[in-house]
Amino acid sequence: MAAPAVEGVAVAALRSVILRVRQAAERSGTLPERVRVVAVSKTKPVSLIRQVYNAGHRCFGENYVQEIIEKAPQLPEDIEWHFIGHLQSNKVKTLLAGVSNLSMFEGVDNEKIANQLDRVVSTLGRNPLKVMVQVNTSGEASKSGVEPSGCVGLAEHIKLHCLNLEFSGLMTIGMPDYTSTPENFQALLNCRREVCKALGMQEEQCELSMGMSGDFELALRSFFFPAD
Repeated sequence: MAAPAVEGVAVAALRSVILRVRQAAERSGTLPERVRVVAVSKTKPVSLIRQVYNAGHRCFGENYVQEIIEKAPQLPEDIEWHFIGHLQSNKVKTLLAGVSNLSMFEGVDNEKIANQLDRVVSTLGRNPLKVMVQVNTSGEASKSGVEPSGCVGLAEHIKLHCLNLEFSGLMTIGMPDYTSTPENFQALLNCRREVCKALGMQEEQCELSMGMSGDFELALRSFFFPAD
C-alpha cells in the first residue's frame, strides 16, 4: 500500500505547483498558459511518472542519459521529454537514438556539443531538435553553462551552422539551495535581449527556462516585472 500513497503525493505536489504558477501568473497580469511546467522526474520510478501522466501532465524532464533511455520506451509516446543540463558529447547518440520523442535539449553549453547534436540528428534522420543554450548566470565555477558574455556567439553558431537544430531559447539553473537572486534571472533576460537582437528574432520567440520548485515564483516575477 505504500507505493500508491507516494504516487498520490507526487500528483498532489504537481497540482500544488501548477496552482502556484497560475497564481503567480495572475498576480503579474499574464495568462497562466504562457508558463510551461516541466516535471523533473530524475530518480523517480516509471510507475510514479505514469501516475502523474494519468493525471494529465505531459512534459517531463530528466538529467541522466541512462535513466531517460530506460524510462522513455516504457511510457506513452506523447510525452514531451526534456533533457536538462550538461551532456558529454560521446553520449549524444545514445540519448537521441534511445528517446525518439525527445522534445527539447536544455543544455547546449559549447559549440562541440552543438555540433555533435547536429551531426547525430542528421545521421538518425530525425526532425530538427529544439535546443536551449545553458547560461551560467550565477557565476558558479562548478556549474555548466556558457558565460553570459558568450551566449550570443553560441546562439549564432547554432542558428548559422547547425541546420538540424532549432534554437529555441535560453536556460539557467538556480542556486542549489534556492538562494537565487533576481539578478540571476535578470541576467538571462538581458541575454535574451542581446541574442534576439543579434539573430533578428522577436523576444517572444525565444523561450526562457528558469526557476525550480523552490524559486520559480521569483523567476516568474523577474520575467514579468524585469528591472529597467
